[in-house]
Amino acid sequence: MFLQVETAMKTAIMTASYVKDFDRCQLLCESIDRFVTGDWHHYLLVERADVALFRRLAGPRRTIVSEADLLPGWLRAFPDPLSLGRRRVWLSPFSLPLRGWHAQQLRRLAMARHVEADALLSIDSDVVIVRPFDPSTLWRNGRLRMFRVDDGATASPVGHLAWLAHAGDLLGLSREPRPAHDYISNMAPWRVDTARALLDHIEKRSGKGWVRAVISSRDISECMIYGRFADEILNGQGHYATDRPLSHVLWFRETFPQTPEGLAEFVAGIGDDQVAIGVQSFVDHPLSEIRRLAFSISDSVAA
Repeated sequence: MFLQVETAMKTAIMTASYVKDFDRCQLLCESIDRFVTGDWHHYLLVERADVALFRRLAGPRRTIVSEADLLPGWLRAFPDPLSLGRRRVWLSPFSLPLRGWHAQQLRRLAMARHVEADALLSIDSDVVIVRPFDPSTLWRNGRLRMFRVDDGATASPVGHLAWLAHAGDLLGLSREPRPAHDYISNMAPWRVDTARALLDHIEKRSGKGWVRAVISSRDISECMIYGRFADEILNGQGHYATDRPLSHVLWFRETFPQTPEGLAEFVAGIGDDQVAIGVQSFVDHPLSEIRRLAFSISDSVAA
């Protein structure tokens, strides 16, 4: 369960999104406005071409940030000719072509130098907050909660080991850590001072800007980079680790049937200590059904 709120802890919530996730992001914003309390401000980090669309979601506690204000001018998005312009590709003189999910991670890392807050809380567009939540509860005696599954990357079916290896290259650590921890989460809290120190460390070690260093490989995971820095460079200073995610996540379409009943079965599995659900955008469930089931959780709690 969450601990007592630590006062005067300001949180910059950040969501990197794009045009095809606009409706999901809108639902996330609605849920944040409904359930998140305390001292927070929400930043939507989008490609410059998407700024006008996302400005519909701006408000007193929500700001739209163009990646043009976060990333160097030599990294730019262009229509991808291989998709007949339906997708975007990020080109630079210093890397292979990058995809949108790479650019989103760079935006999140960049925010450390653009906000005045105690914590950054990254929340993906396909998350829905379903219970009252004050981000200050993520602090415990001056230490911030950090998601970590001990040796969890070893059995991962996707690219976790490659992401850990690239993080090692950036930080001056082993490419094959043992144990190989998993830090991937769709609700990831970071200390702002630690994130700034991370970028400084990358620049000092590489002798170049942190963006140029990070994109030296496309095996990028900002969660792995931050987690390894916090654990192996700082020896966990300022953090406490837990393997309990803040969000109950449906990562793969094969996990539950692609039916209303399958979605309801997934949602019913939320833990008492979790404040959100996340249904990956490539899992084929109607957003209207996700909304209905997500808010039914809060209704049942209120009752």
